This record gives sequence, structure tokens and C-alpha cells, in this order.
Amino acid sequence: MTNAELVGRLVAAAAAGSIVGVERERLQWAAGLRTHMLVCVGACLAMIVSAYGFDDVRATGQTSFDPSRVAAQVISGVSFLGAGTILLRGEVVRGLTTAASIWGVAAIGLAIGGGLYVASAAATIIVVAILAGVKPLEERYRDRMRARDLRLVALRGALTIDRLHEIAGPRASRVRTFVARPSAREGFDEITISFVRLSQTSVDEIARAIAALPNVELDAGDEG
Repeated sequence: MTNAELVGRLVAAAAAGSIVGVERERLQWAAGLRTHMLVCVGACLAMIVSAYGFDDVRATGQTSFDPSRVAAQVISGVSFLGAGTILLRGEVVRGLTTAASIWGVAAIGLAIGGGLYVASAAATIIVVAILAGVKPLEERYRDRMRARDLRLVALRGALTIDRLHEIAGPRASRVRTFVARPSAREGFDEITISFVRLSQTSVDEIARAIAALPNVELDAGDEG
């Protein structure tokens, strides 16, 4: 491999890492543009050293070794770097996607270092498509799956679970909980209804139908 090709591979690795890094930088993650570029270039250099750095020793014919061993250690080493981006905030784990992207650019760097330009280019495009393109779909799915609560105050007996099922119709199966507690108002209950896998539009429709019942009032925070 000529010096020009060696430098070209390192530059290509920096470019591939920057493409992925820009997407992470846009979301202001700690592991952003520079981190991804450095990981990709470093992995590329490790692959070049692994594949070509010992040619003089190998030429003697007195030593045999597996050039893939250095590349394999890169994956293990980058995993520790990725672990540093993972944070536990309450019950929510954040940073897994960034950790995966760091691991991905390391693999892309190894591919470029090995001269697999088509594979590395395709992987870069796929990684960016996953990070930027799939995220809106994932958010829509999570938004639909999360629980939605409806709070109201009703005269005792004015709204029962059976009556709620009649109002909800085919969407009655989306009712997860129906909890009624005595209200500060004499003879009234505070009712909390929890829906799952139901859009906000559907919940609003059910809320309007419930609010039309006599002696039933929506909580102020649930109106609209």
C-alpha cells in the first residue's frame, strides 16, 4: 500500500465518522462530531497496522500471526468507550444509541482500513439512516404505546366501568385502569381512567363523550 492510499484511507475514515457524528452533534450528545471522527480514524489506523504494519517481520518467514487479532481488540476497546456514554436517569437508560453509533463507526473505520470501501460507504449510509430516519417512527410508536390518563369528577354512580365501555365502544379494550376515589365534594368521586395503545385524538373523543354525561366534569388539566 502506497503512502497516498494510506492517507486516503485515514481521510475517508474521518469523513465517514463525521457524517455519523454530525447527527449525534445535532442532538447535543457528549459523544458528537469529534468523538465519532476520532474513533473511526483510530479504528482505521488500527486495521492498517494490523494488516500491513508487520510486513517486514512476516517477510522473514520466521513468524506467523493472525492480522485480524488487532482489529478484534478494537471492537472490545471501543465498547468501553461506548459504555461511558450510557447514563441511568431515574428509571430511564439514555445513551445506548450513541454507544451503538460509536461501536458502528469503529467497525466502519476497520472496514476502510481494510480497503472495503463499498462496505464502509454502505454501512455509513445505513447507520445515518437508522439514526436520523428511524427516530421519528420510533417516537411515534412510543407515543402511541404510552399510557394516557383522563381525570374527572362525577356524581357517585354517574359513570361506571360498564358505562365507560359503552362510550369507548371498540376502544374499550384500551382501558387499563378505572379508579374511583371519594372526592372532597359530598356525594362525588374523583375518577382516573388510564388508556394504553390509544392515540391522544381517540382519548379526546372519549373525554368529550364522557363530559357530555350529566353530573360529570372533566378535570381542568384534561380539558381541551
